[in-house]
Amino acid sequence: MLSSYDAASHRRWREQLVAMLPDCQWHTLVLSPRYFRWRIRGNPLTWLNEPCFQEKWDLVIATSMVDLAALKGFHPTLAGVPCLLYMHENQFAFPVSAGQHASVDPQVVNLYSAIAADGVMFNSAWNRDSFVEGVGQFLGKMPDGVPEGLISGLHEKSRIIPVPIEDRLFVGRQQTLDWQCPHLLWNHRWEYDKGPGRLLGLLEELERRRLPFRLSVVGESFRKYPPVFDTIRERFGHRLVHWGFLEGRADYDRLLARADVVLSTALHDFQGLSMLEAMASGCVALAPDRLAYREYVPADNLYASHEADPGREARAAADGLEQLMARQPAPVQPDAWRASELQGHYQDLFESALAGAGRFS
Repeated sequence: MLSSYDAASHRRWREQLVAMLPDCQWHTLVLSPRYFRWRIRGNPLTWLNEPCFQEKWDLVIATSMVDLAALKGFHPTLAGVPCLLYMHENQFAFPVSAGQHASVDPQVVNLYSAIAADGVMFNSAWNRDSFVEGVGQFLGKMPDGVPEGLISGLHEKSRIIPVPIEDRLFVGRQQTLDWQCPHLLWNHRWEYDKGPGRLLGLLEELERRRLPFRLSVVGESFRKYPPVFDTIRERFGHRLVHWGFLEGRADYDRLLARADVVLSTALHDFQGLSMLEAMASGCVALAPDRLAYREYVPADNLYASHEADPGREARAAADGLEQLMARQPAPVQPDAWRASELQGHYQDLFESALAGAGRFS
């Protein structure tokens, strides 16, 4: 198992995988999630003298930040070993902030690794489709020498298999939903691509309409975060149930069980673990009609997406909440994303890769 940028979601996935498949004997190599540009290009150099690459393996599983093509080139012993790539995200659809250096290197790593892999696993159909679309646009910029059949080949060896949600979260809700004054939960990373400015716009719209609500804003934050969060706390402090990151997992799980509506304003979300966890815990989802949300949020709970018009989208989200308060739907748990449901699918994919000399059969 190779994870060259072992962020929280990557670590969670690989630890789950090891726990779900105890009959396998695992060896794991990880690199800390920092210095992103160096990590995604430099991991083959960091692992250049790693002795385990000289051993004989049955199967290699790498996450999307691993430069699998370079590793296989540097270590010929890997040439005949089935290699699977797990795409938590793809750099063709990942947002680039204004402060970042524009470079196609991360995209090239993703593409070359997908080509070098025998099978590619995506955590959502939207992730796969945006990757393939991005590859097509990238190839369209090549002046000549574009390889034939690359897109169809990537499609052929791709499978959709999400990051599992722990079964323990799928519990019966202990308290009824409060539709008179719903407890809204926004539980995402405190970064621009999760749409905190859109959250502010929605909250301002709810205030204009004098709709009753309570609010919890949680999620992983960093030393530097968008200042709009401070604005939200200042203007809506009277609405707050909880603010900020919850260190204890048990405390977070209790909050999931207490909230009524889990809310997304994200512009990028390749699967949406925080939404799925809250839905499993009994929250009703309200999300924009885009990204991976279409794959598990009920259609009636999706509000119109207006990426180019935040004000219009805020009004659409407020309309969506009003409709939920009027309809009072029951929670819908994402049962197909349960770890116990996905365990057999992972096992089948690995066995298929081994039986087919790496290729999914």
